[in-house]
Amino acid sequence: MIPFNIKQLETFLLVATFGSFRKAAERLNTTQPAVSTRIAGLEEALGAKLFERQSSTVRLTAEGQRLLPPAQRVLRVAERLQLTANSLSETAGVLRLGVAETIVHTWLPDFLKELQANYPLIDTDIVVDATTTLRNELMSHRLDLAVLMGPVLEYSIENIGLPSFPLVWVCSPQLKLPNRRKLTLNDLMQFPIISYARTTTPYSELYRKLTGELEETPRIFPANSLAASIKMTLNGIGIASLPEEVVRDYAAGGQLRIIDCEWHPSDLRFTASYSSEPSNQIAERAAKLAACVAHAYAARIGKAPAD
Repeated sequence: MIPFNIKQLETFLLVATFGSFRKAAERLNTTQPAVSTRIAGLEEALGAKLFERQSSTVRLTAEGQRLLPPAQRVLRVAERLQLTANSLSETAGVLRLGVAETIVHTWLPDFLKELQANYPLIDTDIVVDATTTLRNELMSHRLDLAVLMGPVLEYSIENIGLPSFPLVWVCSPQLKLPNRRKLTLNDLMQFPIISYARTTTPYSELYRKLTGELEETPRIFPANSLAASIKMTLNGIGIASLPEEVVRDYAAGGQLRIIDCEWHPSDLRFTASYSSEPSNQIAERAAKLAACVAHAYAARIGKAPAD
């Protein structure tokens, strides 16, 4: 039997995942001919054709499909052996990190400090975007780790639950609302409602609630940017549903008023999500570290942990 090696198996899994020799080469930081050579060597060693080559993509043959599960198991064992042999502090590479804007305004700085302290040889590329975009980027393997409103319900994605963020109703003190302790949704509907983007869970929940229980058509101003929502609220454009932690300083300084309403949207629930196929040890360690930092942050500000 002709011997084969771990590098060939790793290349096989990447080509199978991306459906492309070129994309696998980019991920491995090598050339497409080098990837082709590794696959050809593996096919020769196993005496089986693993891929059907098409014009722009490749797909697994029946033999390739049968090889996939054992190859994944072998790679996981090899990675565990590597972890045993190497000190965690020597881990090096690039972490392509995507985060929702709420995280930027809360515990992201703490996480980046801890990441640098624990893994000084890891460089971080950060993207801040909406959950829908982050999910798509993660599924397309353009992100290694995404902290978003999750979980991402795909078989190849691992999700680590993070502490949630309660939403509160806030407005500028300039808005003339009824002078009573607890307001109704009808009271709030005197003004436009500033919400998260249309593609988000908070928007969907808010829209269903307002259209299902109120006779008037709600005026909802969806915003893709948390900073823009805060700015509009500060300027008295409308009443917003925003994370309590993000608006706490504005409320303490008298720039915003927190409204006690009979109903408020559900808490924002986040996950640290990463792909397990192909395995990415940097992303997995970073996700676990993010969970530790997030729970420490929640404890520090007096929040209960996520369910």
